[in-house]
Amino acid sequence: MNKDLQSVVLTEEQIQEKVKAAAAWLDERFADKKPLAVSVLKGSVMFFCDLVRAMQTPVQIDFMTVSSYGSSSETSGMPKIVMDLAASVKDRDVILVEDIVDSGYTLQRMRDLLVGRGAKSFTVVALFDKPSRRKIDIKADYACFEIGDEFIVGYGLDYAQQYRTLPYVGILKREIYEK
Repeated sequence: MNKDLQSVVLTEEQIQEKVKAAAAWLDERFADKKPLAVSVLKGSVMFFCDLVRAMQTPVQIDFMTVSSYGSSSETSGMPKIVMDLAASVKDRDVILVEDIVDSGYTLQRMRDLLVGRGAKSFTVVALFDKPSRRKIDIKADYACFEIGDEFIVGYGLDYAQQYRTLPYVGILKREIYEK
């Protein structure tokens, strides 16, 4: 375990089990379709790669970078598009893959943007749902795990661009992010 963590909350095996379940859910929902799967970088990249590889449904992939945290542990409440999609979403079934839905600001911004661009359908799959931090009444269509109000890192989730490559998820010690 990394020395900056209070504890490990999910092992690599527990995560992979839920990734496979999410992929099966998507395969059932998108059978006979060719959706566009969108990863919200950088946090969802590990989950995204494992998820689309576990799916049987052929998908086109694309990436966006949206930022509302920077190097802080608190959202700014104003997510901005740092890198936009290369593919058009017009008349496409879009699967947005998020690492975590907490305040809801980023998810609302993404939904409004992509539906506004003409997406035929908009489905959100999140690795984590943190409803205790929700500021906007919005949620993922499928969430692998629900978590409490802890600051977690690993498996793509970071604090100040660190800890993303941990293969498990742990709770970051408060003294690390309250400096």
